[in-house]
Amino acid sequence: MEWITSKENKKLKEARKLLTRKGRKQSGHYLIEGFHLLEEAIKAKAEIVQVFVDEEKVERLGKAVENVIVVPKVLLTSLSEMSTPQGVVAEVVKSELSDFEGKKVLVLENVQDPGNVGTMIRTADAAGFDAVFTTADTADVYSPKVMRSMQGSNFHLPLVTDIEASTLFDLLKNQGLELLVTTLSTHSVSYKTIKSEKFALVMGNEGAGISDLAQKKADQLIHIDMVGQAESLNVAVAAGILMFSLTKE
Repeated sequence: MEWITSKENKKLKEARKLLTRKGRKQSGHYLIEGFHLLEEAIKAKAEIVQVFVDEEKVERLGKAVENVIVVPKVLLTSLSEMSTPQGVVAEVVKSELSDFEGKKVLVLENVQDPGNVGTMIRTADAAGFDAVFTTADTADVYSPKVMRSMQGSNFHLPLVTDIEASTLFDLLKNQGLELLVTTLSTHSVSYKTIKSEKFALVMGNEGAGISDLAQKKADQLIHIDMVGQAESLNVAVAAGILMFSLTKE
């Protein structure tokens, strides 16, 4: 166990870089905050580089935690985007899928809101999806806001992130997955008519929807019938309806 009291400490300064997308991309590491996410990381046997813990909460750490660095609360705050830090921040190595043979996956194309991204990944986890893929223009899955929204689902199912859309769509089609692309189009059909057993569900941008490329690559355009007067649904809500419906036995 190591004790740090200076904000200029090298380990702290390097860890702070992981609050940025650039820092996470360069290092291949990211931060998780809170005892719940730390427990999920341990259960998943994630590669934990080091753990920064508030000096007042050291006793909450279990014996399975190694590379512990004890810091004053004011220093832990510098590793958090929350107004009230949760007492522990861990640095974790990214672990992404290298070989894929799943039957149902979620694709996030240019989804910008971190809360939506995290919620959809968490829902994919709950619905029993095999993986989640994100295009390069989607919000960073490893950002602190997405981490809080996912609540540990990144440790439960594989994530493949930052892929150019054209490359990703071709990859999925080559794997024999039917591209089900969501859009309110005159050419789309109700999701209730879909019987696919091996598919990639593509959700688009909150405001603009799916890209022209996604529409062109689609095997089937689908929509959710709405009986009320709302013009559209929140993308995370729509994704939840579709994921559970398309996987229903």
